[in-house]
Amino acid sequence: MDADLARFLRDDLGVAAEGQAAGPWPVRGPVWLWRGADGEPAKAAWYFLTIDGETASAIRASAVNAAAWGSVYVEATIGGTTWRTSLFPSKAHGGWLLPVKAMVRKAEKIAEGTVIDAVLALT
Repeated sequence: MDADLARFLRDDLGVAAEGQAAGPWPVRGPVWLWRGADGEPAKAAWYFLTIDGETASAIRASAVNAAAWGSVYVEATIGGTTWRTSLFPSKAHGGWLLPVKAMVRKAEKIAEGTVIDAVLALT
């Protein structure tokens, strides 16, 4: 289905496009640490994986029920760890941000800069 039509159905009519996939989408990239305007890590260390390109577009076209700040609920899997969270839209990063919480980083031995493979599905 055309991505523009899927967006129209979702945004203007509030319905999912027939046959529109809700994932799973494999993504790969480095985990990065949120830094404040001064370039220093924030007190609460937030780590993210950026979801961009075709995957970001597919998620945007498939997400029918946006939550606060335009976030969407997903089930994420990294290695042997699966959890439910939200993706946050980011114009600055050209897509979505997946927060990678401490429990997941510890279980999967992830540090800043670690390139990870994740699988996402809308919930």
